Amino acid sequence: MTTATSLEGTFNFRDTGGMPLAGGGTTASGIFYRSDALSSLTPKGLEQLAASDIGTVVDFRTPSERQMAPDRLPVSRPFHVVELPLLEGAVSGLVQQGLQSAARGGDPAEKAKAMDAVLAQIPSLGELYIGMMKHGATTFAELARLVADATENPPTAVLVHCTAGKDRTGIGSALLLDAVGVERPAIVADYASSGANLSGEWAERMYGMVAQYGLPLTAQIKDLVAATPASALEHALEWVDAQGGSAAYLQSGGLTGAELVALKGRLAGA
Repeated sequence: MTTATSLEGTFNFRDTGGMPLAGGGTTASGIFYRSDALSSLTPKGLEQLAASDIGTVVDFRTPSERQMAPDRLPVSRPFHVVELPLLEGAVSGLVQQGLQSAARGGDPAEKAKAMDAVLAQIPSLGELYIGMMKHGATTFAELARLVADATENPPTAVLVHCTAGKDRTGIGSALLLDAVGVERPAIVADYASSGANLSGEWAERMYGMVAQYGLPLTAQIKDLVAATPASALEHALEWVDAQGGSAAYLQSGGLTGAELVALKGRLAGA
């Protein structure tokens, strides 16, 4: 088994290893990976995944997202798939809401009014993240628990993903990395790198899907779909700090003290 460096067919895959720790050293490689959805893995991508140390796949997508774009996994060996759906952060749900609201009635003026109302309710990324964390502590604690339990033999390194790998996955990754002592600027930089990874082919495809729902491609919606401004994560982490920090937040979701120690041991060698 090897540490995965890429999965052909993904746009936003990476290992969280090698990130600087506030107390010195770096995070361990081959333990915790993050990605966009695995629904478009090529034959080579499937081979890369099969040969990797990844054994657990955590899917933050909703059932409707998974139905629209099922993950592709190798059949040559088993994978432990854990479905932890997070409704907050599912852009598809927001655009479906817009389509349904605008479709009510036949009067163009009423449709336009309904659409304006929906657009006014779409949160900023920072607000979206805080809403996600207010309701997602148990989900993020379960992700931390799975990473803490990762072993080298059999291979159970954890790969977490959603659709884009930037919002639900970005917050989950940031919480775990922050809890084990990764330097904040490195966490923010890792989050922000998703925007560049998703730009171009992936983003244009998603913009097309949003347009098909009938929503206008405003700057706010484009940001929601594919952007990762550092300020959004910084805003979210400020909220976490007000709750006592990432470690305390994960423990509020059920992560035990022993599991937190194990998480630090796996990711930070502490």
